[in-house]
Amino acid sequence: MELIINNMKSQYTVANKARKSELLDQACQTLSMHRKSVIRLFNRTTQVKRKKPGKKKQYDSPELIKVLKDIWFVSDQICGQRLKMVLPEWLPFYEKHHGNLSKEIKTQLQSVSSATINRLLKPYRLHPKFCTTKPGSLLKVHIPIKTNQWDESIPGFVEADTVAHCGDSLSGDFMWSLTVSDIATCWTENRAIWNKGAHGVINAIKSIQAALPFELKGFDSDNGSEFLNRHLMRYFARKSIQMTRSRPYHKNDNAHVEQKNWTHVRQLLGYHRYDNMKLVALVNDLYQNEVSLFNNHFMPNFKLISKHREGSKIIKKHDKPQTPYQRVMASKQIDRGIKIKLAIVHKQLDPFELQQSIQEKLSVINKLVNLDRKQKRKAV
Repeated sequence: MELIINNMKSQYTVANKARKSELLDQACQTLSMHRKSVIRLFNRTTQVKRKKPGKKKQYDSPELIKVLKDIWFVSDQICGQRLKMVLPEWLPFYEKHHGNLSKEIKTQLQSVSSATINRLLKPYRLHPKFCTTKPGSLLKVHIPIKTNQWDESIPGFVEADTVAHCGDSLSGDFMWSLTVSDIATCWTENRAIWNKGAHGVINAIKSIQAALPFELKGFDSDNGSEFLNRHLMRYFARKSIQMTRSRPYHKNDNAHVEQKNWTHVRQLLGYHRYDNMKLVALVNDLYQNEVSLFNNHFMPNFKLISKHREGSKIIKKHDKPQTPYQRVMASKQIDRGIKIKLAIVHKQLDPFELQQSIQEKLSVINKLVNLDRKQKRKAV
């Protein structure tokens, strides 16, 4: 059949009008095709595959996607903008654990845009209870609502919040996570506490104070009873630390720490119930060591520079993503001796080793949580 078509096609190209009409009639009968289809077939020179519009894709090689995926998963699936920022610093550690990369892949990793990173990782991205803030007492009258009295460009003014590890029930005793985040540098520390007693909260705050690379100057929290109590008020008064609170039912007043509750606590420990007191020590060991070092030295954050309204839209501008460690090192208000100590610690760290250690400790914690769950089911 193909030979017949080629023979007719060769005659058709050199024939006159009458001969072309005869050939078309023969082809329609022989091939059982419409006359217009036969004309298109005879006039077609070569079958050219139509190209898709737009630029040719440059970053779809399996090796490039594998490198991005590996670093992305170790960095707890951060967005493309933040991942692009950490790539130059993390690549030497990646090659240390996975072998040297080709020159072509390195060049592509240096030039790939954050939008392309998001596009390449989109197929692998997963998509995800309680409000546990109870009003404090009449002490709210004595604790001012934070307005604009803080110089948030100076390290030391922090926001604090608690996260309940209660599962699907607030009854009984269980573990809580206290999150404290500095507004200027985004330096964040977490501590696990048993219930929300004033004694446990104050001890956790003291531990966090000792870990911060700057002096605590201001402490802002929500209106929960774990913060609005006389014990904490007296403690901050003795230390000359300014204590403020957010407006009731305005979660955005503590937006800096609210987002850390997800990235630093929920992504790490999930929504399981932690009602075994032994878990507090295990989780604190994780918080104070690997989690603090990993998040503060290697995880970049955005900071809002300006925000204004244009009609119905709110236009926000953010600075270049930086790690809390980089922000601390760039701050003029932090002592040079502290910066030198931090730099020595930073040189000894490896994000891949820290993440591996985090997963090992998490497996021990999860085994204990699952064991408690099985024992409760048997008891029922």
